[in-house]
Amino acid sequence: MNKIKKIINKKNRSKIVCLTAYSKNIAEEIDKHVDIILVGDSLGSVLYNYSSTRKVTLTEMINHSKSVRLGVKKSLMVVDMPFKTYTTKIIALKNAKKILNETKCDAVKLEGGKKVIKQVEYLIKNKIPVMGHLGLLPQSVKGKFKSKGKTSREIKQLMNDAMLLQKTGVFAIVLECVKTPIAKQITKDLKIPTIGIGSSVHCDGQVLVTDDLLGLNETKIKFVKRFLNIKKYINLGLKKYASDVRSKKYPSKKHSY
Repeated sequence: MNKIKKIINKKNRSKIVCLTAYSKNIAEEIDKHVDIILVGDSLGSVLYNYSSTRKVTLTEMINHSKSVRLGVKKSLMVVDMPFKTYTTKIIALKNAKKILNETKCDAVKLEGGKKVIKQVEYLIKNKIPVMGHLGLLPQSVKGKFKSKGKTSREIKQLMNDAMLLQKTGVFAIVLECVKTPIAKQITKDLKIPTIGIGSSVHCDGQVLVTDDLLGLNETKIKFVKRFLNIKKYINLGLKKYASDVRSKKYPSKKHSY
């Protein structure tokens, strides 16, 4: 709970840095720079080429989270609850307990507002920390992804859902692809932090898929900025290795028993 309090206390003080991780080695490096590590169901598209996060299973989320846990020392670790694992409050509690018990993560994340409020409330009542997620909800999308907060109806729903989630006890809310003015207003109105993804600099923090920002994953999504072309450096190392093997430079006596 201390880690969660630290995140909440960053509200209006310092920006919260969040990134995804799906394995130990990457998690170890990310852990040095961020406040929150999210094992996102985005692993479905990033690692398995799934057409939708709806195809991601609870077993896959748990297995990747176990690996990530090995690399996390200081950051708050949050795990996405995959599609159809929180259809009722009883099912939600059973699966959330399984995630926490088997992965030793700090919290779970659920998509939605009013539609899942009973599940969120029940988890929190049973001492399971919950991060909310509003705006674009990948588990609910059939077809093209679109930004949210364009119509008065959407704006009202976003505002109401944000306040409802806060009242229920979530410690933070991800705002995905929410129009800038709306994300700014929600962030201002809430006492808990907002974590933006494609929702402007006005959110209390930001999250991105690590593979996207490092250039490992080819994407044209508007909110993604490539901070490094890591493939360039990977290929340099692989090319040198292949060259040394073929020219018999490797292994040398130094690398042989």
